[in-house]
Amino acid sequence: MKITIRYSIVFLLMIGWITTTLAQEGRIERADKKYDRLAYLDASEVYLKVAESGYKSEELFKKLGNTYYFNANYQDALKWYKELFAYNANIGEAHYYLRYAQSLKAMGEDETAKTWYNAYLQKAGLNTKASSRSIEDYLDLIEENSGRYELTRAEINTEGIDFGTAFLGNDKVVFASTKDTVSLFKRRSAWDGLAFMDLYEATRGEDGSLSDPVKLKGDINTRHHETSATFSKDGNTMYFTRTNTTPKHKRRNNETKHLKIYRAHLVDGKWTDVEDLSINGDNYSNAHPTLSADGKTLYFVSDMPQSLGQTDIFKVSVNADGSLGKVINLGESINTKGRESFPFITSDNDLYFSSDGHYGLGGYDVYYSKMTNEGAFKDILNVGKPINSSFDDIAFAIKDKLGYVSSNRSGGDGYDDIYRFVETKAIKTLLKRKIEGKVTDRVTGAPLVNASVILLDENDNAITTVKTDRNGDYNLEADRDSDFRLRFIKPEYETDESFSRRDKDIDIVDIALKPEPTIDNSATETGLPDLAPLLNIIIYFDLDKAIIKQESYADLEKLVVAMKQYPSLKIDIRSHTDSRGNDAYNMRLSDRRAKATLDHLVKRGISRSRLTAKGYGETQLINRCANGVACSDEDHRKNRRSEFVIITQ
Repeated sequence: MKITIRYSIVFLLMIGWITTTLAQEGRIERADKKYDRLAYLDASEVYLKVAESGYKSEELFKKLGNTYYFNANYQDALKWYKELFAYNANIGEAHYYLRYAQSLKAMGEDETAKTWYNAYLQKAGLNTKASSRSIEDYLDLIEENSGRYELTRAEINTEGIDFGTAFLGNDKVVFASTKDTVSLFKRRSAWDGLAFMDLYEATRGEDGSLSDPVKLKGDINTRHHETSATFSKDGNTMYFTRTNTTPKHKRRNNETKHLKIYRAHLVDGKWTDVEDLSINGDNYSNAHPTLSADGKTLYFVSDMPQSLGQTDIFKVSVNADGSLGKVINLGESINTKGRESFPFITSDNDLYFSSDGHYGLGGYDVYYSKMTNEGAFKDILNVGKPINSSFDDIAFAIKDKLGYVSSNRSGGDGYDDIYRFVETKAIKTLLKRKIEGKVTDRVTGAPLVNASVILLDENDNAITTVKTDRNGDYNLEADRDSDFRLRFIKPEYETDESFSRRDKDIDIVDIALKPEPTIDNSATETGLPDLAPLLNIIIYFDLDKAIIKQESYADLEKLVVAMKQYPSLKIDIRSHTDSRGNDAYNMRLSDRRAKATLDHLVKRGISRSRLTAKGYGETQLINRCANGVACSDEDHRKNRRSEFVIITQ
């Protein structure tokens, strides 16, 4: 497979990154929350080691699946959700079917995802004709905006690399090419061995045809890569991308040459006065500039620390004296965890850009977003075929219905080529619907203030986030023709999700969040914290038995993992009985249960010196089932237990 210079430029944006998976705002906290004296104990690590040791339980697989799912690690989420449904094919909570379906789809298993998504609809009681279309027809919106262009391979393509077009007045375009270097085998990048890119100017015909390409004159083209230009309205100022030319000894020994945006001015037919912009840095890349219609805002791509994903689109104001203002990220309505690149602003201030983070037809697809009255970009539309293909489609530019796009699609020479097009029909914008509801406490029913409500599309991209008001109410807008998930987040509560169906003018989605368990230090006579809230470790016994049940092995293994991982951890085992039987006998029975629990842990490699064990008989019942009170077998069972309390660190 041939590698283009454009790929190397994208790769330059990635070299040197310390890749951190930016946890989505919905990161589940209950699996890794630290409690008081348990602050050093990471529950998610314990669950993972227990599961990898071969122990199985529904709780283990749910916790692990959720941990990865809410951190957008769908590969590992899929692994544990598969284990979950293999262990129990009839999970009670509908949202696990949805999370499983989302994970399957994220990993490319679309057909299987459809099956589980439909199972979710059935489980959640949403299996209506309207909602069931969401998986079956997820390409419909792309198809609706397809067929609006007549596409032709441009006349100026070479056997090398040609991509990116910028309008220079009404009859010129500027593009990047290896035209004069690819066949000479003289000038090659020492980093990747590929030919250097230079900027060229071509004549633009009334039908968009291109001819007579010549290299830009002046101080623009050097022994570095030059690509992606944009011009002021009068054509006298150019912004363009170049490999960072800062001397290495001034780059704090950073061995990676990132990209920078430079500015030049046209003087006597030559581009001169090349300057390094204030927004640039030596430890990140800026690239692919484009100017707003009035020339007062510069949009560009960067992997600077403020980025949400691999590369994001930013904007910065251009002051009258040429100085630049504060850099602003376009936000999560445009930028994803993936790569957004090659922005283009039309004369109407509409935004076109390429992305591999929104759902599309191939790697990079071209997307459209219309600026709102507030100056923001919110609603994303895939421009459809033939602009987009199963290959990478980038550097879209349009003026008066004529435009250009670059692609490495089949039919070219294997590298990036420029294609010209005619737009025959305007893009179809989507109708809107309102989504509103109330977020409450599941236990008390009280409204939850400042809970986050995140609108997610079917590819788990966050579209927008709102907060609940003092009454626990929220409202937002969404595309009428798409289905969405709603993720609800509130500190000290378990994250939860719900679903909003397409084809509704107003969709009311209420939810009650479950409070997270907390350690109640007053619950034990010593005031020491109980492990149960963090790792959910309580084991139960059959009536009049002191034998450890097979179903308790996975829970005990959590304790084994935690104690092996943290050698200073010491545990007091406290065992109990129900109220049935003689009080003295129950005391002896609870002692046997405590000893059986201790012996199991010792057999699993835990030193006896780190364990204490005592039986409490029926003296610490957790419910009303005392002597003489009629209770069900299940209520009595809750008292036949062993509990685990930390006695020292």
